[in-house]
Amino acid sequence: MKILRFAAVGVAATLALAACSNGDSSSDTPSASGTPEAATIKLWFAGTEKDTPQDMQDYLKTTFESQNPGSKLVIEYQPWGDLVTKLTTSLPDASNTPDVTEIGNTQSSTFTNVGAFLDISDMYDELGGDKLLPGFVEAGKVDGKNFTLPYYFGSRYVFYRKDLWAAAGITEPPTTLADYNKDVATIAAADPKAIPNLSGFWIGGQDWRNAISWIFANGGELAVKDGDKWKSTMSDPKSIKGLEQLQEIWKSASKAPRDATDANTYNHINDADSVKAADGTVTPYSLDAATIMAPGWAHWSIGDLVDDKRVWNDNTFGVFPLPGVDGGAAPVFAGGSNVGISAATKHPELAKNLLKLFYTPEFQNLMGKNGLGPSNVTYTDSLGTDQFAKALVDSALSAKLTPAAPGWASLENSKKLEEFFQKISEGADIKATAKAFDDEATPILNGTAS
Repeated sequence: MKILRFAAVGVAATLALAACSNGDSSSDTPSASGTPEAATIKLWFAGTEKDTPQDMQDYLKTTFESQNPGSKLVIEYQPWGDLVTKLTTSLPDASNTPDVTEIGNTQSSTFTNVGAFLDISDMYDELGGDKLLPGFVEAGKVDGKNFTLPYYFGSRYVFYRKDLWAAAGITEPPTTLADYNKDVATIAAADPKAIPNLSGFWIGGQDWRNAISWIFANGGELAVKDGDKWKSTMSDPKSIKGLEQLQEIWKSASKAPRDATDANTYNHINDADSVKAADGTVTPYSLDAATIMAPGWAHWSIGDLVDDKRVWNDNTFGVFPLPGVDGGAAPVFAGGSNVGISAATKHPELAKNLLKLFYTPEFQNLMGKNGLGPSNVTYTDSLGTDQFAKALVDSALSAKLTPAAPGWASLENSKKLEEFFQKISEGADIKATAKAFDDEATPILNGTAS
């Protein structure tokens, strides 16, 4: 058993991650027919049960069990906030590891670099090859070998209140980033319907996932590889330009709390009502935003309140990709996940049989039907032709992933990104704050932080 280490999340220590080879952990033995012996296979999805549409779950379970007689598929859900910790402790433990697991695209590089996943390079062509989303493929690759592959993509785009924009005298979506920045400031200043604390663009001070789009749009990067090492580049002049624009937005257009993240931003663009779910949970809405940015699937939570459900209203709401500096779509942060097989699985052949189902035409089309970007670009037509599909595809074509650095998941989970952007939103000196962040982030990205 080989012990590999990566920087601990949020503490100045390291966690040992045992990465067993296929030969160490495999207990698949062929039956008389040459197929793997029946077993129970565990699949982890990130988020809650509501985040994976039921028809997708049903397809995987029914098809897997029919194609592997006697085997059972158990689907479990791990909250995003706990996922890295759960994977760190469970993946190396052959008795408790998920056989197949979803992992965020920003987390994939860290786990692949420490050997947590099975090498599935021999399956790459069979599962889609060069038709698979290239950025996501790279996030799951180490030394030219594939360890995780794309599960789905989601891209962020702008949701806006047509009524508030029009009342402020703006009747058409902006075509450049400068126009967007100006328009949302104009709306906030005008507050045409006297809505208390109205933001022209609601973006929380800790919302780095949306904020980094301004860095990308201005040609900046979060980190680059220099030789065989990674270095944080928040203080690069191009990144600084994006940060300057962001700081002005926080000053003139956004009244969102400076400690707010990107969670549930759609609450702020809906009318002020509450929705009570069947389990008694009450979701409050308080209209205080003319504009938000969110992943495409947020449109299911935006609209008029009808029988405790949100129903989209084209007369009130609209969508468009965040415009780039010179027009077109800005390179926003690409949402989505990868999927891989645990290196510690006792049933690698059954796990491979399950993984294959993710890339069948049936499952790819189910993803598109449910508003999730298919991992194989051949099936993007399944998203449909409505305004949401168009905005998703347009924004995704130029979307970017976070750096494929070994320590990216550790940096992300250290909350230093939230701390950094909150300081910028509160008016801190941009160049000095960015330089200090780079000095802290670079060792973490390389797994050498003390």
